[in-house]
Amino acid sequence: QVQPTESGGGSVETGGSLRLSCAVSGITSSRSWVAWFRQAPGKERTWLALINWSGSSTDYADSVKGRFTISKDDAANTVYLQMNSLKPEDTAIYYCAATDGGSLYYWPRLVNDFSIWGQGTQVTVSS
Repeated sequence: QVQPTESGGGSVETGGSLRLSCAVSGITSSRSWVAWFRQAPGKERTWLALINWSGSSTDYADSVKGRFTISKDDAANTVYLQMNSLKPEDTAIYYCAATDGGSLYYWPRLVNDFSIWGQGTQVTVSS
């Protein structure tokens, strides 16, 4: 059973950095994907970044491209989201999501593409 567990959230000032971790257990397929989403109060959950389980493919939402970096530690089965140049509008609950298998040709970026979610971790950026 695939289970992601997030950690690393916290409070930072504008311009600061945080690294989120998502430890994923149970993935057996190299075609699985792991993504980061976030949800601010009163807003929809939005996709931020995506990586395949082999670590060979990544993608980013325009809103975070150049500031956020997704990566994977194969030995630790952990996916990271390095967040730099943080802004107050980055304040949200950040979620890790995973697929159990998938397609080489369809890159999941929608909330409904993922059925496996972590519990979320709060990130607060103060001005």
